[in-house]
Formats: sequence, structure tokens, C-alpha cells
Amino acid sequence: MTTDFTRDEPLVIGDTTLHSRLLVGTGKYASFEETREALAISGTDCVTVAIRRVNLSGDGEPSLLDYIDRERYRILPNTAGCYDAESAVRTARLARELLGTNLVKLEVLGDPKTLMPDPVGTLEATRTLVAEDFDVFVYTSDDPRLAVRLEELGAKTVMPAGSPIGSGQGILNPNNIRIILELVSVPVIVDAGVGTASDVAFAMELGAAGVLLNTGIAGAREPLRMAAAMRDACVAGRQAFLAGRIPRRLYANASSPSAGTLEEAGPVVAQNAGEDA
Repeated sequence: MTTDFTRDEPLVIGDTTLHSRLLVGTGKYASFEETREALAISGTDCVTVAIRRVNLSGDGEPSLLDYIDRERYRILPNTAGCYDAESAVRTARLARELLGTNLVKLEVLGDPKTLMPDPVGTLEATRTLVAEDFDVFVYTSDDPRLAVRLEELGAKTVMPAGSPIGSGQGILNPNNIRIILELVSVPVIVDAGVGTASDVAFAMELGAAGVLLNTGIAGAREPLRMAAAMRDACVAGRQAFLAGRIPRRLYANASSPSAGTLEEAGPVVAQNAGEDA
């Protein structure tokens, strides 16, 4: 009987259970139809939606939410585009009212050029939203101490940036991710900067509980093909982490044993072997 190593235990974040460790954003696609197809191919069951950029007016115009099967996907509203704690909290409250969910991916950005998180605003908004019974999935920098503080405030998961949002630079500081993984007990999801499938695999090999990405799929030359690649990389990286990589060595370590070679058997055996040939 062959073991199916692609099967994995679910990812549990607070009261949310996910069967895919790949969380996928819904922005930047060429069309809503492409968004829907990419999500399906990626295998995700949790999709992020920027509330400030979704048509919620009910004016008859197409809305992203019309293309997301809420029986299939857990919608994770985010506060993208918020540059202070107050606007992020207001956006989270609006999302809860409109979507009936207490989940929020909290983003409090520092500036529009780097889109890196503002640590003070992030801490302030986390404190407020946790007090209001939100399950906070918090976007943060790769600062280990900040990650610890966010967990102490009650964040359900910390989501350190691998590199700036949409930059495609991958994980620039893997050692900080490793330290965060050691210091916090909540799930760690690498968020932002994923450029290709190997970035996803690397994040999972580090021990991350999951990866959240958007531009890495939507911005690819063939988004649907990349969605499949990201899906497979997430599974492969997770399995590699569970299997355990071999230690890095400075020198070679032969895979074939030296015992029992012709040289060790002596000149007579070696000579006979040559004659038999």
C-alpha cells in the first residue's frame, strides 16, 4: 500500500480550519473570470478581498464577490489601502457588517512606496480589533520582537513579509523568519513578495504554516499555469519540511559505501573480476 504523502493535517488558525496552506489574493487579475479560474486551480480554500476596492454599492455593476463561491472559499477581508489604525479598524468593522465574518487580515501600511507595515499603527489596530472579538490575521514586518508583541495582543496568526508587497523578491531575510517561528506559538504565514513557485517552496521548507500571495499569480505571464505551480510548490515545500532536509556539509559525503569495494577485497579478487569481464 502506497502512502499518500500529499495529505496533510489541516491548518487551524483560531476558529478557522483550512485544508490548503496556500492563501490567495484576488487583485490584479485581467478579469473576474480569470480570478475565479485561478482560485480554483490554486487549490486554496481561503481568499483575501480588499474591502476598500470592492464594489459594494449594489448598482448592478459586476462585483468581485459575485465570482467567489462562498460555499467553497473562506473570505478573508483585508484592510489594504489603510495607512493608520483608525481607518483599518473602520474597514474591518465594515467588512464584518457586510460579510458577516469576524475574520480580518489587518494591514496598516507605512507609506505607499514601500507598502511595508507601520508597526505602531499595526499594534494599535490589533489591540482594538482583538478587544472587539475579531480574529486578526496580521501583516507585519519580519521583526521577531514585533511578531511576539502581536501574539501577546491576541493576533491569531502573524504574517511577516518576505519582501515588499508585489516586489517578487522572495524571502530576503530567512533567518528572521526562522527566529519568528521559534518565538511565537501561533501559525506563521509568510505574506508578500512571492515571485515564483520556488519562493513558496522555500517558505514552507523554513517551517511556515502557510503562504499568502497575490501578484505572484496574477502578474505572471500565464496566471493559470502559475496558480498550479504555486499549489504544487506549497505541497512540496511542506512535505520537504516534514521529511527533514539533510545537514549542509562543507565536504562531499559519498552515497555509495566504501566497504566491500574491489580494492578492499585484494588484488586476487580484483584480478579475477577483470578476467570475468
